[in-house]
Amino acid sequence: MCRTTMGLVLATSGVLGLIGAAATQTHAGPRRPFSFEDLTRLRQVTDPHISPDGVWVTYTVQSTDTEADTATSDIWMARWDGTQKLQLTHTSKSEHHPQFSPDGRYLSFLSARDNEHGITQLWLMNRNGGEAFCVTDFDGDVSDYDWSPDGKRIALVVHDEDPEMRAVKDGKGKDKAPLPIVIDRFQFKDDAAGYLRGLRQHVYLFDLEDRESFCLTPGSHNEYLPAWSPDGSTIAFVSKRGGDFDRHENFDLYLVSPQAGATQSKLTTFTGADSRPEFQSRPAWSPDGKSIAYIQSGPDELLFFAVRKLAVISAAGGDPQLLTAQLDRNVSRPQWSVDSTEIFFLLEDDGNRHLAKVSVGDGVIDRILTGRRNTTDFDLSRNGKVVVLSGTPERPAEISALDGELRALARHNDKLLEEIELGAVEEINFPSKDGTEIHGFLVKPPGYRAGTKYPTILSIHGGPVGQFANDFMTSWQVFAAKGYLVVGANPRGSSGRGEAFSRAIFADWGHLDRDDVLAAIDHVVAQGLADPARLGVGGWSYGGILTNYVIASDRRFKAAVSGSSSSNMLATYGTDMYVREYEAELGPPWKNPELWLKLSYPFLHADRIVTPTLFLCGDKDFNVPLSNAEQMYQALRSLGIESRLVIYPGEHHSISRPSYQRDRLERYVDWYGKFLVESSER
Repeated sequence: MCRTTMGLVLATSGVLGLIGAAATQTHAGPRRPFSFEDLTRLRQVTDPHISPDGVWVTYTVQSTDTEADTATSDIWMARWDGTQKLQLTHTSKSEHHPQFSPDGRYLSFLSARDNEHGITQLWLMNRNGGEAFCVTDFDGDVSDYDWSPDGKRIALVVHDEDPEMRAVKDGKGKDKAPLPIVIDRFQFKDDAAGYLRGLRQHVYLFDLEDRESFCLTPGSHNEYLPAWSPDGSTIAFVSKRGGDFDRHENFDLYLVSPQAGATQSKLTTFTGADSRPEFQSRPAWSPDGKSIAYIQSGPDELLFFAVRKLAVISAAGGDPQLLTAQLDRNVSRPQWSVDSTEIFFLLEDDGNRHLAKVSVGDGVIDRILTGRRNTTDFDLSRNGKVVVLSGTPERPAEISALDGELRALARHNDKLLEEIELGAVEEINFPSKDGTEIHGFLVKPPGYRAGTKYPTILSIHGGPVGQFANDFMTSWQVFAAKGYLVVGANPRGSSGRGEAFSRAIFADWGHLDRDDVLAAIDHVVAQGLADPARLGVGGWSYGGILTNYVIASDRRFKAAVSGSSSSNMLATYGTDMYVREYEAELGPPWKNPELWLKLSYPFLHADRIVTPTLFLCGDKDFNVPLSNAEQMYQALRSLGIESRLVIYPGEHHSISRPSYQRDRLERYVDWYGKFLVESSER
């Protein structure tokens, strides 16, 4: 996102860094194990975009501010030829979502910097020099945006103002009790947003010259992912409408002209989700303006278990063409080739995510970037250049050019990686109890000695629809550095191996997937790798839920870590954010109590658990609320099973405070060490 010259000058209110990307510092001396201190040195790279002239790539780098105990993201650029990388922002507040203006004059981004109320606004940086400057002043956050093709207007997604914030601005909220929270929605909770009231988000049109804006999509619904047509005459966006929109996931594509009072027209008619916003796949106009590519989920009743497909629909309407209907793999992030004949996309497949493309004419799919890697983002330039964000088990995701083969543009973790010795990550396959082949990963400790049986941790992923991939896994490397063998399985319910594989646990949790992860332990024990007397298990979210099923079914494990989990499913109804999903998959509790009780097996049979268990959760978690962990903790304490409950104040489902992230990982290591190492040495 930007056009440049050799005399490029970029300045912000922070510090400007100019570094030769090819220059690296070679570490002298023996490598050391990965440590807790290294957690704050890791850099997370995201959101690559190529400038209009193809000379530069912008992206964000997240780092840890240990003094402020926060993670902040800054905007960087790297030259396509790999000779330079520039840090463009360096403030105490995060900058994110960078884009180049179509003419390359500006680099834009979102940030709440310099805003006394912490409201995110749109900022611009003139690439001819000067400070970055804020161009919007909305009462609610700007969460997304897209430049018009002529660079004169910007489509923004703006959230309604929070009444509490208005009271603070007016000086009426000081020293007064907060306003009552009034709820009248079917779904009234969201993990990040908290209690859901009548607040919405809409598409606004912002004129760059006169700095004026107006709402394009007024009404009582939410709008997402605006995308301009190539000729600037139309904006596509995503919205969920019809009936009580809390009770379905029927997202559709809509079109609107960029003018006040324009009529919004519905383009897609599929009864499931078209361009479901949480998958962050913006609808993509073909360069000739005739078609729109987007991601179509499966039928609404299949929830997240359905495979997502690449669809193309005429901008004039009609039936969509499903280009990956026979692929049986999830796809995401479509982008058109310059000549409108092909669509590039990400393809999730059995522990990997690859870059692929499909011919619009004949549907032939070509995998462009394959191998043991997890490619999470990419961008195409007007002249056909491709940049990818891709990682491997040995290296966190970084920005690379793809011109025949991968060529690194910036390596933000090289210095750290040169110092440490990682545990080797291998792919493993093994049969489950019923003969189904299960795939997973094995991490050996640095300095692994053949013939030695190691204390072993069974790691379980969340979701349940998701997968362990060929990616850099920090927790696995920490465990391996402490001398553990780590096993990560992708049981049934996981994505990456087709819809039937995911749907296998629909309304049947903790059964087949439990057998599958236990088969992973059976495999490494049979191979002589794992010490059967020193086995641990753990996971977060559904990984914690499945951990509870495992320890209620199998007494081999000497220690368990159950993060943000639930086991008494009846207690989850109405207390978390998944009421629609529960009713679609299990039916209301009063209609199907037997199934709800069956799935509450770990809680109702807690007396079968003998494994010392560490429970952890954030006290603001509305995804899997703290009350669920409290119940299981209380049950095990009642039974006299050694257990501990750790609560992270102010944290949601994903623990975000860096000191808490480290604390959590240290507690994992201490808990496993107490029962898998120290007890064996007594």
